[in-house]
Amino acid sequence: MAGTDAAPADALTDLFGLLAYAELVAFFNLSGDAERASSLADKAALGEMAVTEFGHFRALHDELTRRGAVPEQAMEPFVAPLDAFHARTAPADWLESLVKAYVGDGLAADFYRAVAERLEPQARALVLEALADTGHADFVVSRVRAAIEADPSRAGRLALWARRLVGEALAQAHRVVAERPSLAKLVAGADGESGRQGDIGRMFAQITDAHDQRLAALGL
Repeated sequence: MAGTDAAPADALTDLFGLLAYAELVAFFNLSGDAERASSLADKAALGEMAVTEFGHFRALHDELTRRGAVPEQAMEPFVAPLDAFHARTAPADWLESLVKAYVGDGLAADFYRAVAERLEPQARALVLEALADTGHADFVVSRVRAAIEADPSRAGRLALWARRLVGEALAQAHRVVAERPSLAKLVAGADGESGRQGDIGRMFAQITDAHDQRLAALGL
């Protein structure tokens, strides 16, 4: 594991800005999923998760302000890549929406946890707090597995959808890292361009392996 020396201020601003915008988008997406849910119980469960995500956003927003950054400016560089991912992966139905949330949350959590290992304790604690489990993973797994048990033909379509999601997500992650040098150095925790690229490549390979395990949990 890389060391946990204090990260440069601009790298932390990038990291918290990226995570803050991701949490804000998660809030909006979960709110939309709640509206589309067929039962009141599911609507309430997803609504509660959305509220939790917004709480994470507020914590990151406040921390950016405390550090002297303008939160909206810190988030701005990441609006285009994250919005592009969501535009290219608009779900066709409720099940695709659930799988997208599950896959996206998992990939993001793996990425941020790997980066958090390189941060000083206070910054690491904030990142891990923003990744606190809202119960969303268990919710999605139970609903998707039940849907597949009811109609096994859904499994193939959802598996293809999940593979497409991971490809799109990793493409946008590479874009973000390539466009923000300070964030790239923080992600890699390496000195020198060749070492940095190698560390980033290994991180994304590990994230892909964890993704495969999540699909197995979904029954895909």
